[in-house]
Amino acid sequence: MKRFWKQAEAVREDGGWGIALDGRPVRTPKRAPLFVESPALAEAIAGEWNAVGENIDPARMPLTGIANAAIDIAGADPAAFAEPIAAYATSELFCYREDRDPALQSEQIAAWNPLLAWAEQRYGIEFALAQGVLPIDQPETTIAALRDAVLSHDPFRLAPLMLLVTIGGSLVAGLALIENAYTAAELWEAVSLDELYQERRWGADSEAQKARARREADWHNAARFLSLL
Repeated sequence: MKRFWKQAEAVREDGGWGIALDGRPVRTPKRAPLFVESPALAEAIAGEWNAVGENIDPARMPLTGIANAAIDIAGADPAAFAEPIAAYATSELFCYREDRDPALQSEQIAAWNPLLAWAEQRYGIEFALAQGVLPIDQPETTIAALRDAVLSHDPFRLAPLMLLVTIGGSLVAGLALIENAYTAAELWEAVSLDELYQERRWGADSEAQKARARREADWHNAARFLSLL
């Protein structure tokens, strides 16, 4: 689709902000008003629309896409949307440790143990750790507490949280970012630890690096969305 507007702007409305293109309101794919509570987020979304060239490229409008998902998908049934996010509590990345390479074990301990300790203190839980990749059961109380933590968030936090958790494989990292316990850069390093370690040891693969760069961009876009709320 070609650009059909001259100017996008954030428009103050009752209870929040809409986005207008030459005075006409922007709507989501399901035709709901693209409406947010944060003026900073509204201005950033309007900036994406103003930055559009001759043709619309949704990939270059990540904040708009996350807002659309928050309104159309997460907002339609927040509890149902939250369930697959909460399910990551049963397979938390930081609980699965290398069982052969002492150097990687040491890096995992240094990077991941503080994050698990933060979550245990924040939510009053305990994690079980596994050596290797065979599945391990987490305590039911841990799974329940993390599920409650996810369900406590509104659609505008659930939508970026879904991205963070699916990209990184860690519910703890996603929650730590929402809680501002760690920076997006620190958490990206943590969820990428194994991959970066193998790259240092065996060399870089250009296609793998490109794929990781795309994931990293999506990670930081989700983090930026949260920072603007």
